[in-house]
Amino acid sequence: MKKLSNIFVIAVLVLCMSSCATVFGGKVSQYQKTKPMAGEPQRDVRVGALIADIILFWPGAIVDFATGAIYKPEGK
Repeated sequence: MKKLSNIFVIAVLVLCMSSCATVFGGKVSQYQKTKPMAGEPQRDVRVGALIADIILFWPGAIVDFATGAIYKPEGK
């Protein structure tokens, strides 16, 4: 019983400490990873993922921005 409760606690911690867009946003495209050059349009942010990151675990937003997962895929 103790082993099962330890696994449950670890699973909850992993879900809480992960970033929403990285986990649930799907594969990150090259468009999301590439920073726009000067004069190019900025990438759109996934507002739902950003709000979820802020409410659930704000350091997760750092991971999402670092990986580019927080940005909408091209054409969406």
